[in-house]
Amino acid sequence: MKVQDLIFFLVYIGLIVSRKRIWFVWAGLICLMLAIPLFSFWIFFTAERLTWYAAAFFLAYVISLVWPHKVQ
Repeated sequence: MKVQDLIFFLVYIGLIVSRKRIWFVWAGLICLMLAIPLFSFWIFFTAERLTWYAAAFFLAYVISLVWPHKVQ
């Protein structure tokens, strides 16, 4: 497991705990914006990982829309 994976898991868990759904979308968009220059510089491994991270953030957002949490 690389440092970028650990950072992703920490951010992902932090966003789950914060319960701010829109932040998942912003995190996914940031990952995609960071991946575009990496693809142009032929740094494929990290760019591919960033696209997978973006997909995970977007999936979490969709799941949060389907199963909303109850506010007490």
